[in-house]
Amino acid sequence: MTQSEDSPSRSLPTADLGTQTSTIRRSLLVGLILSLFAVEPVSAQSAGEAFCETDMATTIRNMFSLIQFGGPLIGGVIALGAVVVAPVVRRADAKREIKEVRNQAVIWGVIVAPLGVVILQFLLTSVVAGGSSCNF
Repeated sequence: MTQSEDSPSRSLPTADLGTQTSTIRRSLLVGLILSLFAVEPVSAQSAGEAFCETDMATTIRNMFSLIQFGGPLIGGVIALGAVVVAPVVRRADAKREIKEVRNQAVIWGVIVAPLGVVILQFLLTSVVAGGSSCNF
């Protein structure tokens, strides 16, 4: 093997240099974009108290109340109705469907709706800029 046959190994460092340059460029671009997005929430903190007085904040508060109290109320009524109707129904397939309705009403109305409200409150107070001053 002569020195000229080793030419592919000599071109390898220049290929690495090209990939390193593109990696550095990508890293700089990502850093620039992240710095723009990281600065934006800090500048939006001053608008937080003004947001609490808007119609949007009132609408969000009303939606929380509706989900928080309406979900368990409707889910509980449906589940209770399914429990009352189940002994009256004679067909096995209809009873199975009524039991499934009861289970879904308990899961979605009594468990998921209040849990969803808690998760949304956490997101609005912790993630949204200025949301903590609104007391959702």
